[in-house]
Amino acid sequence: MARSIWSGAISFGLVNVPVKLYSAVSRKTVRFHQLHDADGARIKQKRVSSTTGDEVPYEQIVKGYELSPDRYVVIKPDELESLDPKKTRTIDIEDFVEVDQIDPVYYDHPYYLLPDKGADKAYNLLLAAMRESGKVAIARVVLRTKEYLAAIRPTGDLLTMSTMLFADEVVPQDKLDALPEADAEASEREIKMARQLIESLTTDFEPDKYHDEYRERVLNLIERKAEGEELAVQPAEEPTKVPDLMAALEASVAAAKDRPSGDDGSDAGEVAADGKPKTQRKRKTTAKSGTSNGRRKSSTTGGTKKGAKAKKGS
Repeated sequence: MARSIWSGAISFGLVNVPVKLYSAVSRKTVRFHQLHDADGARIKQKRVSSTTGDEVPYEQIVKGYELSPDRYVVIKPDELESLDPKKTRTIDIEDFVEVDQIDPVYYDHPYYLLPDKGADKAYNLLLAAMRESGKVAIARVVLRTKEYLAAIRPTGDLLTMSTMLFADEVVPQDKLDALPEADAEASEREIKMARQLIESLTTDFEPDKYHDEYRERVLNLIERKAEGEELAVQPAEEPTKVPDLMAALEASVAAAKDRPSGDDGSDAGEVAADGKPKTQRKRKTTAKSGTSNGRRKSSTTGGTKKGAKAKKGS
């Protein structure tokens, strides 16, 4: 059960709506530890002086901002704390804007906003009003010690909030060093064929249809190696070069028409519903020899299958 990470109130004119904040995402990252290849021991990192090579205790470490190579200005913790934004418990709405005016590049981290105790009526009022207006609220909020710009919008029966990047944190397109050449324009026939390809691939957005295939392959690899299976490393496939753009578009349209409904190219059965890898094949184990399919299990770090399991980030 998800727990709220912050509580406060949405400030909407002279109206305050008490709310609780929940993270809307749970990252599913496969995490590895660094080990010594000789004995499988964990590698520890130490903070050492670049001058003497001696380890420096944590309490003797200060923050420094580099002005130029090897020239720093030291900032004390209390100096930083004096600059911290005022720790308020309000999400202050400053403006309402059209949703299509916000480029998705500005969105950062999504959250759910739920009503706090006794705030259901006020919460539903704001939800209904925003739903009918079709507008997005732009607000400011302080989480921990950082002030964020945020966008609040109705999503189904709830309000959601996404922290946003400030304008100077987004790289302007004219600062990129590889912009498309203006004279490399596509022909009308090519554009028509590209639009036809887009139409043939157009469908309703179903989030459950898409999943992290790389993470699933990594988890499957971990389980197979933990069970003693020896795996051959496959070379990475190079993308096929297609010199004729029009021929590639025509072939893509033809392939899209032949694609079965609901085909997302996934390999079913590799990962269970809880995100854990499923065993690919059953192995007969001989009690006396401890072999699997006639092969002796190779050793894994930690000595057991359990010890070889990788941790998944939450």
